[in-house]
Amino acid sequence: MKPLLSRRLAFVLLGVLLLLALWLSLSVGPVAMDVATLLRALAATLGMPLQAPEQAQLIVAQIRLPRTLLGLAAGGVLALCGVAMQGLFRNPLADPGLIGVSSGAALGAALMIVLGASLGGLAPAWSPYLLSLSAFAGGLLVTALVYRLGRRQGRVDVATMLLAGVALAALAGAMIGLLQYLADDATLRTLTFWNLGSLNGASYARLWPLLLVAALLLWRLPRWAQGLNALLLGESEARHLGVDIEQLKRQLILLTALGVGAAVAACGMIGFVGLMVPHLMRLLLGPDHRSLIPASMLAGASLLLLADVLARVLIAPAELPIGVVTALLGAPFFLYLLIKGRAHA
Repeated sequence: MKPLLSRRLAFVLLGVLLLLALWLSLSVGPVAMDVATLLRALAATLGMPLQAPEQAQLIVAQIRLPRTLLGLAAGGVLALCGVAMQGLFRNPLADPGLIGVSSGAALGAALMIVLGASLGGLAPAWSPYLLSLSAFAGGLLVTALVYRLGRRQGRVDVATMLLAGVALAALAGAMIGLLQYLADDATLRTLTFWNLGSLNGASYARLWPLLLVAALLLWRLPRWAQGLNALLLGESEARHLGVDIEQLKRQLILLTALGVGAAVAACGMIGFVGLMVPHLMRLLLGPDHRSLIPASMLAGASLLLLADVLARVLIAPAELPIGVVTALLGAPFFLYLLIKGRAHA
């Protein structure tokens, strides 16, 4: 596959796109801000000796900055997990939710939401961390089950793991539906909006766990770039090239479970980012994961921030769930990939 752009030009364009997305995310809202006011408010928030209108500083520091950072981290993490899954399955239609980790994380978080409501509410100071831990636990449990079911004679069979992931995702979806049926009106509303995904209500307490996981993925995943490149040739060829295939699979599955679990805990279910972004970056830069991994991270962060801006303005003053926006963008793209793949079959 011949890249459409040179590596340098692609990263320059991605950097410009990310800066544009950051500016729009911080400036667009019920209270519009010009560039000068926004920069002064950001500087004052960061402790620099610059004066800014009190209202602007409050909006930036308490609402828009954590929301922007949450979208930045979640988009980058979901895109990185998409790269990992598409490389592992050697399939551009692969998605981070393919092995059931998204559904498992969603079930863990849903259980905590319902449990907290039934107990009269969790302590506000602990609620974000308990929700994150529950989503982590749910995602890791499902991933461990999928990995266990897919392991045969000391090796992991990708096809079996995929089928197990589909089955467990369906089971988790049924259990979430049961929780919604049993929930009261207030809890049902929380579950519904959470399942649709949103960056609304972002806070620094919800942000820090996701930032730590994003840093972990950004540190570990590039170390496997050469292994993912070798895996494109097939498992046997990769083994002959000296790649520890089983360790590669374990690392990718664990990193995906952590990444998707953290993203789901922080902002709910957001689909198609991990599907669209790596495929588009592969068209632009080619299949080399040394470029594909950082490019996907930048593009994923930009896409989610721009989708959040659309969610704010399309039906203003109301706000669309961001999962709806990404689905409206991603579903036609998925159909395009299916049709294109069928035409080349």
